[in-house]
Amino acid sequence: MQKTHKPVTIINADRLVLGRMASIIAKRLLNGEEIVIVNAEKAVLSGKRKSKVAEAKEFLGVGHPRMGPFHYRRPDRIVRKTVRGMLPYKRPKGKQAYKKLTVFIGIPDELKEQRAETLAEAEAKKLTCPYFTVGELAKEIGWNPGE
Repeated sequence: MQKTHKPVTIINADRLVLGRMASIIAKRLLNGEEIVIVNAEKAVLSGKRKSKVAEAKEFLGVGHPRMGPFHYRRPDRIVRKTVRGMLPYKRPKGKQAYKKLTVFIGIPDELKEQRAETLAEAEAKKLTCPYFTVGELAKEIGWNPGE
């Protein structure tokens, strides 16, 4: 019996609200879709930058460097972990769904010619409050884009 391979959905995270995007993607992953997120550093966090950065820095202080919990500073990892938080990842169903998610900073060469979709219900233009990107947050908490 041959396995049917579902097509991969490519989602451009540029100017999408992180939490809304993550919840929509989590539902689609649980339905068996394979999803690739590109431009993770351009996803948007709503709220004032100063308070969100302070919150993130406080969160980084929690845990032990070798035993965890481990906190990521790279934008692609931040987005991936946000989606994981919306999945029942400790159960087999959630673990299987989480494995079908791939996140990239920018757009890799092999995906450049493929069409990426956006999620209209998660767009940042609907926000009335201040907002900033995940890439900006990552730089504030210690991510070095050159690495």
